[in-house]
Amino acid sequence: MATTSDSRTRTLISPVQLARPRGKALYWTLFVLVTAVFTLVFLGPLYWMVTGGLKTTHEIIQDPPTLYPHQPHPATYAKAWSDLDLARLLVNTLWYAFGALAFQLVLDVAAAYSLSKLRPVLGNVVLGLMLATLMIPATVLVVPQYLTVLDLPLLHLNLLDTPWAIWLPSVTNAFTIFLLKRFFDSIPTELLDAAAIDGASPLRTLRSVVLPISRPVLGVVSIFAVVNVWKDFLWPMLTEPDPARRTLNVGIYALSTGVTENELIAALAIASLPTLVVFLLFQRNIMSGLTAGGLKG
Repeated sequence: MATTSDSRTRTLISPVQLARPRGKALYWTLFVLVTAVFTLVFLGPLYWMVTGGLKTTHEIIQDPPTLYPHQPHPATYAKAWSDLDLARLLVNTLWYAFGALAFQLVLDVAAAYSLSKLRPVLGNVVLGLMLATLMIPATVLVVPQYLTVLDLPLLHLNLLDTPWAIWLPSVTNAFTIFLLKRFFDSIPTELLDAAAIDGASPLRTLRSVVLPISRPVLGVVSIFAVVNVWKDFLWPMLTEPDPARRTLNVGIYALSTGVTENELIAALAIASLPTLVVFLLFQRNIMSGLTAGGLKG
């Protein structure tokens, strides 16, 4: 009797065991248990944060805490929005995030394209040194970076309280360059040769040939660039001390002592909402961009 493809597939539970009532019951029990545990671990804090903004101050501080707001107060979110001036903080954060995105798309794409297709002298050494920086903890680089933006070498400019203090360090992202280079390496050389035969310069080839077929990885890089700036706390706190230039995280932290606990939790929920929406909308793009590594010809 011929063996079907399903019977040749190795799985944790064989199809024969799964067909039995006991095996099926055990499978679904474990499936529901694992799903419930992971849901509780990942969505539990989000639920606690969202419902915390709807509770009264007494419900938040009481012991044991309530699992849900007995008397929901949606107005707490509006009060947190006005008391913490979240609109200004949100605009500041968007300005920093999309500015960092623009610089990364221009400079990191150029660096990755040069290392992948133009192959400069000692290009592999430069790439190796870039990747070596990934082994250095980010906290170790805080002091050197701060001294650099405090007195920019050669130009002797103080970049504190300017967007450049956030934009310039965000460009030096070895992981982004490596991710882009890996994708560019998968692009067939024949496409670039055909563009060169037609008289296209390397810059024209990058703009007209490489970038249009690199949309998946460019989408991933864009999301990572925005989220990295959005969630950062220590660096904006050091480089943007002016209250008018604070980001969401720094502004909420600085003003947290002047509001109630439920207002603070509501502000944190509002600050978390944009990144959650971005992930839910573009999760497929993130996965496809990370796994994109070749072209079918």
